[in-house]
Amino acid sequence: MTMPDIQPTVLVLTALPLEYAAIRAHVGEREERVHRDGTRVEIGRLPDTSWHVALAELGMGAERAGVLTTQLIDWLRPEAVLFVGVAGSLKDDIEIGDVVVGTQVYEIHGGKQTPEGFLVRPKALPGSHALEQAARSAVRDMPGVRAHFVPIATGDVVLADAESEIARFVRRNYNGAGAIEMEGSGALQAAHLSGQLNALVIRGISDRADAKKHRADASGSQQRAAEQAAAVTVAVLHKHRPREGSSDSEEEPQGATYGGDHIDFRGSTFHGPVTGKAGERR
Repeated sequence: MTMPDIQPTVLVLTALPLEYAAIRAHVGEREERVHRDGTRVEIGRLPDTSWHVALAELGMGAERAGVLTTQLIDWLRPEAVLFVGVAGSLKDDIEIGDVVVGTQVYEIHGGKQTPEGFLVRPKALPGSHALEQAARSAVRDMPGVRAHFVPIATGDVVLADAESEIARFVRRNYNGAGAIEMEGSGALQAAHLSGQLNALVIRGISDRADAKKHRADASGSQQRAAEQAAAVTVAVLHKHRPREGSSDSEEEPQGATYGGDHIDFRGSTFHGPVTGKAGERR
């Protein structure tokens, strides 16, 4: 398989077309590439940063997200993975239009069914500390964004009834979760198993995961939530820098540097003797 001519350094993933469009609006010089198995990405530049960005729209579901994220990581070798999109709120103080940054992600379907009932076996993966810190710094200068740094629940369910059994299950067993979505745990698991890449889930709140979800969606809340999540993602990438030594990092020139009576040849290559002469002191 031929690698892309431009090596991206950050992979930004979405599930829905409107989520993809919200991120795509920030990325220039885009060129589409196709994996041999058919997965498509657009690779472009994020203006005013040194990041190359690879965008992919994966569809819904944690299992699908995990498999395709692994495929894209193996192909593109990014430095970081961000899953970006919309979610439903699980807390009264997390409102439509707010942004939730996942300090960790819960996979809510793990457990064991026994005669005594369902015994939960919690699974959680933390978001990247470095990316979370970049997000905390970025949102301080975004007065139009109300951000929450809390866990996110991932489940293969669209929650549109706050009084349903699954809603009560989540509140009872994953009470710290501030939002619920369908892909984050798959993406984080793939990043973790692929060399512990920096990875983070960023979600805009489009509904309250209750019976009014359809009404909220019809009002345009998904579009606004996707745009808010995309804006925070871009701000994070303006704060977070490529790792030292990568082709995109802001490296200092290599070779000899001078300071006082010392010559620093670190990073230089020599194929013969080097002779130095002390200069006149002043």
